[in-house]
Amino acid sequence: MIEFLQGEIAHIRAEGLTVDVQGVGYLVLCPNPYSFQKHVGEQMKVFTYQHVREDAIQLYGFPTREERSLFEKLINVSGIGPKGALAILAAGHPDAVIEAIEQENETFLVKFPGVGKKTARQMILDLKGKVEPLFPHSSLIEDQVSEEISATEEDKALAEAHEALKALGYAEKEIKKITPELQKESLDADEYVKKALRLMLNM
Repeated sequence: MIEFLQGEIAHIRAEGLTVDVQGVGYLVLCPNPYSFQKHVGEQMKVFTYQHVREDAIQLYGFPTREERSLFEKLINVSGIGPKGALAILAAGHPDAVIEAIEQENETFLVKFPGVGKKTARQMILDLKGKVEPLFPHSSLIEDQVSEEISATEEDKALAEAHEALKALGYAEKEIKKITPELQKESLDADEYVKKALRLMLNM
């Protein structure tokens, strides 16, 4: 397995980013690629998980080993594939996911795309007591996400966030429903995605 890639963040798209490692570009699928936006053109270490199927070999990337470990545990739950696990992690606050599992909060878990009551219950059965040690220093509250207002190209950032949400499995009508709320603030694409996911989870 490829433990990590260390190279230049060369390009970002809705579903992932390209990491240039000594002239070779690796496509890395991420929960929220726009969280890497400020690092474009910089050298960075991306922790990876290599997923092998009969028809494809894909790399998934994360900023920390802990987040990658949570991803690995999620995809081992029956009913959750890599795309579903990315959607769960995309909000940028795994603490809330861990808290929901530890407190058996099915209502919170079923708000993620592709997670029904059966899958939520399976997550709790499989992962309770096993994921909290991954983030021992985290404070477990659902609404703890820092909002940094720094965007200068608001329309472009909102469009990028829209595409990222579609890549995570949200339907067009779900995205349109929260768009007016997103337009009330000037944010970068990463923060738009985070805010959109918080709004989705509270719907």
